[in-house]
Amino acid sequence: MTFRRSELTAACLIACLLLAGCGGSDSPASAATATPIAPKGTTATLALLETTDLHTNVMSYDYFKLAEDQSLGFERTATLINAARKEFPNTLLLDNGDTIQGTALSDYQALVSPIACDQTLAIYKVMNAAGFEGGGIGNHEFNYGLPYLSQVTGNRFNVTGMADPSAQPVCKGPSFPQVLANVFSVKTEQPLFQPYTIINKVVTGTGPDGKSVSGTVKVGIIGFTPPTILSWDKRWLDGKVYTLGVKEAAEKYIPEMRAKGADLVVVISHGGLDNSTYSPTMENGSYHLSKVAGVDAMLIGHSHQIFPNATSTVAQFNLPGVDKTAGTVNGVPTVMANYWGKHLGVIKFELAFDGSTWTLDKTKTVVQARSTQNADKTYVAVDATVGAAIAAEHAATIAYVKTPIGSTDYEMNSYFADVGDPGAIELVNQAQADYVAKYVAANLPQYASLPVLSVSAPFKSGFAGGTDYTDVAAGNMAINNAADLYLYPNTVYAVKVTGADIKNWLETAAKRFNQINPALTTQQELVSSYPGYNFDMFTTADIQYEIDVTQAVGSRIKNLSYKGTAIDPAQSFIVATNNYRASGGGSFPGLDGSKTIYASPDANRDVLIAYIKAAKTITRAANGAHKSWRFTKVSTAGPVVLHSAQGKLALAQAAGLGGVSLLQADDGSGKGLALYGIDLSK
Repeated sequence: MTFRRSELTAACLIACLLLAGCGGSDSPASAATATPIAPKGTTATLALLETTDLHTNVMSYDYFKLAEDQSLGFERTATLINAARKEFPNTLLLDNGDTIQGTALSDYQALVSPIACDQTLAIYKVMNAAGFEGGGIGNHEFNYGLPYLSQVTGNRFNVTGMADPSAQPVCKGPSFPQVLANVFSVKTEQPLFQPYTIINKVVTGTGPDGKSVSGTVKVGIIGFTPPTILSWDKRWLDGKVYTLGVKEAAEKYIPEMRAKGADLVVVISHGGLDNSTYSPTMENGSYHLSKVAGVDAMLIGHSHQIFPNATSTVAQFNLPGVDKTAGTVNGVPTVMANYWGKHLGVIKFELAFDGSTWTLDKTKTVVQARSTQNADKTYVAVDATVGAAIAAEHAATIAYVKTPIGSTDYEMNSYFADVGDPGAIELVNQAQADYVAKYVAANLPQYASLPVLSVSAPFKSGFAGGTDYTDVAAGNMAINNAADLYLYPNTVYAVKVTGADIKNWLETAAKRFNQINPALTTQQELVSSYPGYNFDMFTTADIQYEIDVTQAVGSRIKNLSYKGTAIDPAQSFIVATNNYRASGGGSFPGLDGSKTIYASPDANRDVLIAYIKAAKTITRAANGAHKSWRFTKVSTAGPVVLHSAQGKLALAQAAGLGGVSLLQADDGSGKGLALYGIDLSK
């Protein structure tokens, strides 16, 4: 059966209205209005613009340091968007997700002074003003729970634990449609969001007579998020939603989109590239999505990386079928626009209209990731309208994070946490262990005889450069300092584990390090690409262990002891951690939710704040000097190096790390990092 263009348009509009949540969008691009049809032979240029992983970095501002940070912020991305709109005759601005969580501003609006139903979230307010026409949903959208997500996106989710949609108010959300095809309500077996939408994009082109004409390109957008949300946010999602594999969801819905007249199908996948054997539960499924029939472009994210990037050494961009220069994945134009508003993704298409559909001239497609940093290392100017739009929210957040909570007699930092400084981690562990021990004593008598331990990690360990470290100055402490010490909106969880489990836990954490060959005379990098937020560590005299970096992953933990005696693999312990780790985040062996004995409603950060308030004065001697681990001593023929912020050697020395030396004041990366040496024989 074939359809005329007008019949397809009508069919699409009817189908869209039947999709859950679609009627909530008042985006002009999706409004049911008459759309122009270009004459046969018309050509047009259309540029897709992508933001991803904004994490509520609206302003070029660091709420932890209470200072400007020109390297980030949507107020600078907006300048790139404005420039692209002047450069290209037609643009379609889309967001990849991980939008509503990530800064003190997002926590303030979600947890401290919860935003009212009739108010628009600050990040969505500026995105509405910028003219976004569609968006996806990332994993961090689920961090604050389903009721909050439903409210701030203007939806009325039909899930267990929430009122019937008919009894829920219609709250303000973004003015553009949001799509998510692989998360479903357990209650209804229907998608939580509309899985896709088809945007009637009016474009200006050139007719066959050379004159300017208008036409309508039907752009279908479909969204995907990592299925691993079910582990990461189990406390919110368990029994309420389930996921479909991204490949299965794409194969289900993309043919529908084509049948409803989509000229282009754009995948908005909040996931990176992984060419390992496909699994419906895999975290980064975008490589496999590129192989699904009917995909014209992919906007990807989640990995906080830049693609295309001809010089990238990132493993996922050097896979077979990935062209890191042209920006294609198995031939599909693909862009990843970094994170925190640092880049704008661009995919420029050249289109031709044959009288019924628009087709791509694939030889003319151009893919770029445009930086807010200029060639001379300065940054583009801010779009002043962005800051003006959220001035009240910004000021309220700053006032909140300045709330005093105590003082510290030393500079608490994570610059050298990778080589043994517990200065920014021990206090977190003490607060968690104290909280869990008191709860167990009062409420879980069956576990009262078990030792209570705690692990935490250096959440800020330089991924984004020299400013991406925890750094709390000596002196008065405020809430922003606690947020610097504990970055994420996790809640405290307690797990019951054995000595064997603890060893496996630490072996997994030790993936943080590359395997060092003592015989090599050439320079060796100590720290691997394994995320710092997964480098869990104990910080107590009770637990002691060594990490032997000359050994392979899985065989590095040596001399593990508890209170001076080799740890009994069968002995039981309680370990305080967070909901992410206890529920399977990071894929630590045995930590899948089954060992949780207490799922606290209290945020780790709030527990930390309460602990600091009770202590009043934090000291290095009491709260930042106890080390559980050290490297197994080994002499190396060549230098072993690590990168950290510039000018921080004195902090390593103050922490008692005598084996650290400065090799290069600037490591040449352009990220504000220096090159340090570590003598593993000391």
